[in-house]
Amino acid sequence: TESSATCEVCEGAEEMTEPLKQCMAWLHAYFCEPARTASLPMPAFHHPLLQRDSFTRQVLWTLLRDVKFGEAISYKQLADLAGNSRAARAVGGAMRSNPIPIIIPCHRVICSSGQTGNYGGGNLMKEWLLSHEKLQKEKLAY
Repeated sequence: TESSATCEVCEGAEEMTEPLKQCMAWLHAYFCEPARTASLPMPAFHHPLLQRDSFTRQVLWTLLRDVKFGEAISYKQLADLAGNSRAARAVGGAMRSNPIPIIIPCHRVICSSGQTGNYGGGNLMKEWLLSHEKLQKEKLAY
């Protein structure tokens, strides 16, 4: 059956800074109207981890740029894409240090075996996010 949950924004949005409003709009679209996320501007990322030159930064930007809604990639495949095919474990470390999960979609990184692997928000949350994306992508295909 179709879920009867509705998406709504909490009060107080008028007091938010522009980057927070962008973040809120992006997250609202992600959960409620996923097809819109591609057309929305990405919120500005000012976290120090995303500013300095490092393999972690390379991995996170590669993930954000190359792994689309409803897709999954293995730790090893992401290591390859980020430029170091032997760094699957380092990719796991990058996922653990991701300062903005969901927006930088570390939940889309899974084990080569197809198992979901770990997730900072808990494995049930990772499975839910992957299912949400799969279901929404299937809806868009019709």
